Amino acid sequence: MQFPKASKLLAAGTTSVLLAIGTLTAAVAAGPADQVRIRGTVVSLSGDRLQVNSREGKPVTVTLKAGWKASAVAKANMSDIKPGDFVGIASLPRSEGGDGALEVLILPPQLKGMGEGSYGWDLKPNSTMTNATVADAVKSVNGSTVTVNYHGKEKKISIPEGTPIVTLVPATPEDVKPGAVVFIPAEKSGDGLSAGQLIVGKDGVVPPM
Repeated sequence: MQFPKASKLLAAGTTSVLLAIGTLTAAVAAGPADQVRIRGTVVSLSGDRLQVNSREGKPVTVTLKAGWKASAVAKANMSDIKPGDFVGIASLPRSEGGDGALEVLILPPQLKGMGEGSYGWDLKPNSTMTNATVADAVKSVNGSTVTVNYHGKEKKISIPEGTPIVTLVPATPEDVKPGAVVFIPAEKSGDGLSAGQLIVGKDGVVPPM
């Protein structure tokens, strides 16, 4: 499935997409100690109060900030990853060496360089998130490998067949409905958790990050 080019997305009025990606990529960069990444399923949304059942099975309440934005994920393919693209790849070390991707997020050119680097990530134990520029993509009968560059460093990441590869597209508050899967970079405060952006699953594609 070919995903929409960034220029077409912008023409369609996707400011919310860029804002949400900006929050997401910023959340990757070592982030403040009061930051919490919430992965789970929507229970209800009433006013600015979002109730989520987290992936750990715990109820979580998030207060959505005024003017909050939602984006959705859309499926992409390995062939959509081109040299020069800025990507966010969650990965795990492989026993045979190198890293294996858990998911790939293709970011629009407007956000190239945001949150650049490789950091600890909490998708799975010992996982990392690498925000970097693709130098090349090598395909073979055994799968695919991308070489990415960040801050003058190089990293090779294998992308096994079946790895979720996505980009982001517009969403509305109406998409944040019971049963929808969400990824929320939230902030911890004395009053609980709050967020200004979130990523929501839509049309059968869920946030893999």
